[in-house]
Amino acid sequence: MRRYRPFLEKLDLTYTQYIAMMVLWEKRSVSAKDLGTMLYLDSGTLTPLLKKLESKGYLERVRSREDERVMTVSVTAKGDALREEAKNIPSEMAACVHIPAEDAAELLRIVRSMMKQFGDSRTEASCPKQRLNSKKSAGRSWNMR
Repeated sequence: MRRYRPFLEKLDLTYTQYIAMMVLWEKRSVSAKDLGTMLYLDSGTLTPLLKKLESKGYLERVRSREDERVMTVSVTAKGDALREEAKNIPSEMAACVHIPAEDAAELLRIVRSMMKQFGDSRTEASCPKQRLNSKKSAGRSWNMR
């Protein structure tokens, strides 16, 4: 995340604000709860982040008319303009990482698999019982020093 700082400072965004905007640029409108789930953020972290982005004019938060417990978050025109300013960040970051494309794709596949497992409540109960150094870890030895 530290490597993102020079690019994000120009936009006056934190890394967490940036990834929230990335989701909104893709989805356009999403419930705050779903946004928190996608970003792996709890409401105590997400709410101030959304308030800050709303104060900058990048998004709008609106309570659902059907269920006022549901808050819908939508990108604004100013938020869309920010997307244009941020469009080169992924390629600028990619230029900082010197690994073959196939390795990057494999890493992304592994991280997505891990994130899916972290979000799966069925695996939570078994986590404390698992040993990282066990041979059951797909033949890999995990040294946690």
